[in-house]
Amino acid sequence: MKTTKLLFGFAFIATLFTSCYVEDTHYVDEPSISLNQLLNSYDLWYVDINETQGYGETPFLQIAFTVSFKNGVMYANNNLVGIGSQGNGYGVEIGYYDTYDMVLDVNHIIDGYDSFDVYQVDNNTIELYNPFNDTSYFLDGYQRSNFDYDYVFYDNIHYFLQEYDAWEKTYTSNFGALNDFDNENYLQFLSGGNDDTFRSSQDANVYNTNNIYWDFTGSYGVGNVSGNMYLKTLTLDYDFFDNEFFELSVINDSKIELYHSNSGTVYEFQGRGYIQYYRNANVEEGKAAKQSDEPKKRKQKTKKVENTRENTRNGQE
Repeated sequence: MKTTKLLFGFAFIATLFTSCYVEDTHYVDEPSISLNQLLNSYDLWYVDINETQGYGETPFLQIAFTVSFKNGVMYANNNLVGIGSQGNGYGVEIGYYDTYDMVLDVNHIIDGYDSFDVYQVDNNTIELYNPFNDTSYFLDGYQRSNFDYDYVFYDNIHYFLQEYDAWEKTYTSNFGALNDFDNENYLQFLSGGNDDTFRSSQDANVYNTNNIYWDFTGSYGVGNVSGNMYLKTLTLDYDFFDNEFFELSVINDSKIELYHSNSGTVYEFQGRGYIQYYRNANVEEGKAAKQSDEPKKRKQKTKKVENTRENTRNGQE
């Protein structure tokens, strides 16, 4: 009798622990909030382009600095001009989205339909895995009140230079030694391709930027200044009379200052022909908003790596 009771007791305890374990596992696996709630838990999702895994590209994520999800509408900051103020900090409307389970479906205004498996990496990081191109993008969540728009702007300033058809010289200081760059009146920084190409012109007072004759095409580079996030260096490679080196400062969203180190001359350039990297869905009188024909996109500073994420949607492995 004692043996029977003892065995019954062990069986009961084992059953109790097994039951607790199953319940605990079920709790861990059950999402605490829905995917839609997760996407809406932050105002902005910063696309950390350097963390991308895989060799494919999703165009609207490749171009975006941030994306936002609000009541079925998707927004993005694709431009640095106006970042922080355009669309109350959300940027521009780029399409619509829907969620089910942990799947995000996007209908982009230009690129059309795309779908992602979403994985929560940590409290403020999600992974968007595109099974169609086997590529994962990693997004970090922020509220508008604590998002550093200035850091994003200055960390990506070479893209800012590409957001105008041309930069027109509007001021030359009356101090500084005469130099060859005094003759240059227009600069252009090209997007797409090598992403480091500039053109210059000695034309003057050109009303339409399409009519500028570009005298020279070369390469350029933007560098950081230690201890000063707001000051950059700009090097223009003129192979026939060596490089031109400047300190680059941003005056506002359409004006820059170039301090020519060798001569001590200060120049100001005004942006002409702002390029919006999106198409406005609300066209006026049948005309789309101005959009670049160049395939502008953000590029990884890190080497692309193979994606280890497996496609498990619909039971695929």
